Amino acid sequence: MSNSQPTSLQRRLLAWYGRHKRNLPWRESGDPYAIWVSEIMLQQTRAQVVAGRYPLFLQKFPTIRALAVADEQSVLALWSGLGYYNRARNLLKAAQKIVDDWDGQLPCQASELRKLPGIGAYTSAAIASIAHGEPVAVVDGNVERVIARLHGLAIDKSATVHRKVALLANQLIDPKHPGDFNQAMMELGATVCLPRKPLCGQCPLVDACATRGEHISPPRAPMQTKTITCALALRTRKSQTEVLLTQRPAQETVMPGLWELPPLKRLAFADKFLALSVRHAIMQTNYIVRVRAVKPAETRTFLKADGICRWVTAAEAETMALTGLARKVLKKARVFGAK
Repeated sequence: MSNSQPTSLQRRLLAWYGRHKRNLPWRESGDPYAIWVSEIMLQQTRAQVVAGRYPLFLQKFPTIRALAVADEQSVLALWSGLGYYNRARNLLKAAQKIVDDWDGQLPCQASELRKLPGIGAYTSAAIASIAHGEPVAVVDGNVERVIARLHGLAIDKSATVHRKVALLANQLIDPKHPGDFNQAMMELGATVCLPRKPLCGQCPLVDACATRGEHISPPRAPMQTKTITCALALRTRKSQTEVLLTQRPAQETVMPGLWELPPLKRLAFADKFLALSVRHAIMQTNYIVRVRAVKPAETRTFLKADGICRWVTAAEAETMALTGLARKVLKKARVFGAK
């Protein structure tokens, strides 16, 4: 790719983006706060999943000040299903810091944004470029892949390669339209320049691409498969369905403080006691989840004694900070919506 090309590439990419960008709810707002929320949600979570949670989150917490005074459990409840819950905790901490240190106004520059909890180089560049027009490149996994293929680079996890990609991305960015350009690069990687079987025939940059296909990349870590068990304990009180939930300890490194279905004392149980089974993936692990129906009188017999347990109505459970797995099981068991 020659040095004379970037201006042509900028024009072609922006024209393509104008014609083909997906209709996503966060693209309808220029509010820096709304952009910040969307970018945090989109970290390691598919856009289709975020599209379902983002409007609800902004409806509950429409401003930074509204978020700053929220309790953590209510924030986590609206984050349920998005995963990586420390993102929500950092979002809350950052909102409180913005109210305390910046009078409730989100900083404009990427360098200032990086001082906030949960905001790194990628998120700060996205907010600063989209909301304020700062010409700084966003480099997420999609952009990294596009840049690597344009220049014929082999991608690995080294800091040297990441710095090189970031430098090339900042050389390519359109300084007049940095927000749209960054979104166009991410959109291209998400919809056309795919990790496997890229759609090169649909790419507006194909004639400038040194790769035109899949590039050399390190092998993905193999997925592990594990079987876990949990209990579905239901009862009816005052004509309402109640479910037994337990809260994960605050000292847990994974999903601390979230509510889940109680674990069983023993992993194995006969199929005749199986209420349902689901598959659930977290990072590099595929879980086969076997759910046993447990009667209220049997809870001491089959459930682990440690942890805080509560009987809650189905309606209350639906609003709680549940793990994604618990929400999936309760939906499949049709507990949500039960009277």
